[in-house]
Amino acid sequence: MTCQPAAISNDLNNLPKLPRWVTSGRAETLETVTFRSGAVLTVLDQLVSDPRQGVPVKLLANRLALTAAVATSKLEGRVAKEADIRDAYHLTPHGEARGPDGDLLAYWRKAARLRLTRRDWHAALIALVGPEFEMHVDGWLQSAANQSQSHGPLTECVAVMRSVLQADDRAERVACLMSDIVLERLLNWPSVLPISAQYLTKAMLRDLLGNGQGADLVVQKRILQSIEEAIRLARNLAQRRAALRKVAPKLRAKGSDAAVALFLSEDAVAPSTMLSPMIQGTSFPMTDRAARRFCDRLVELGVAQELTGRSTFRLYGVV
Repeated sequence: MTCQPAAISNDLNNLPKLPRWVTSGRAETLETVTFRSGAVLTVLDQLVSDPRQGVPVKLLANRLALTAAVATSKLEGRVAKEADIRDAYHLTPHGEARGPDGDLLAYWRKAARLRLTRRDWHAALIALVGPEFEMHVDGWLQSAANQSQSHGPLTECVAVMRSVLQADDRAERVACLMSDIVLERLLNWPSVLPISAQYLTKAMLRDLLGNGQGADLVVQKRILQSIEEAIRLARNLAQRRAALRKVAPKLRAKGSDAAVALFLSEDAVAPSTMLSPMIQGTSFPMTDRAARRFCDRLVELGVAQELTGRSTFRLYGVV
């Protein structure tokens, strides 16, 4: 069957978007990066902080976690592909070892669930960065905050990344995570968004650690690029959420509302384990056959796609 994407409401054209002067201009200096970062962070903050914008924030965070895992895999020298990382995480049976690729995605998904307003946030953060860095964390954040007061948020991100790498030049994922936490604290977001790692390279971090000429500007520009991409992704997911909600009344399977909610929070859904025998996170039962038919129905309606291209061990996600 030929499928057409579900229609998108024109109302979604009113979603906050990047100003034209941001998308058409270039950030050539630290001052222009600082100026543009104010605009892009304001737009992203509106999208993720206001439920009326319709952005599925958990799905956005999980999508960003996947791309952050791909990026940090390169930074750490493994260069795993997105499909391999996704398979390792979603298809490893419960209780079995996921391997380094699956563990890397699990790391970023845990990072995206950090709630810095909770009393146990410090312990949760230490569990991610490792006990060897426990004594450094508060100092890193305070030092970075001092930088932000005079030079803007991206300066703070770069400062905390350099501090982490000075403690351990192989701690690339920790450096990127601490940068993401800086953004979360500055903007008071409900959760951490894995943004900073997306466009960084090993060479950039090496130059940053060595205080190379222009290294700060290069890293800030890449983080700015990541924030702009996160805005595009958030707007896209808001549109996909609206399309899925529009076709939801056509889904007649028992527990379909819970299954739709799962698609709006997970970047990939395995019908055989996440929808059956119980819809994940709920008490709604669904047979294996019903789960597969439900996913195929979403594909027919143009609101989901099969992600693997395989005939077995399939994964589905919203489009």
